[in-house]
Amino acid sequence: MATGIFEAKSFDRFIATLAGTSLVDQWDSHVAKVGGKVFVLLSANEEGAALTFKCSEESFELLTSLDGVGQAPYFAKRKWVSVAERAPLSPPELEAYVKRSYELVAAGLTRKARQELGIII
Repeated sequence: MATGIFEAKSFDRFIATLAGTSLVDQWDSHVAKVGGKVFVLLSANEEGAALTFKCSEESFELLTSLDGVGQAPYFAKRKWVSVAERAPLSPPELEAYVKRSYELVAAGLTRKARQELGIII
């Protein structure tokens, strides 16, 4: 059973705490964007729910060494990971990684766009 951020309502509530975000259903996933750019996807497959998000190079190496975490298809060359529910990460750890993904993607927005969206990094 999905828990924490892997549950759609919890995912939506957490995303709503981040400035300038929007949620859309796209690519058979629940997708969170900042300034129109994707920073995390919540999807389901036969094994359960999974989160896909951007991470730093150091985090990419660490995370992909864990059971239940792998390179995200179509995103891997840009340091994106896919984390299955069975991965040994706590809800607070996952939220921290998702927030970091948000910050990495938001940092790529123009200063003007960040200001308009109320984003402080």
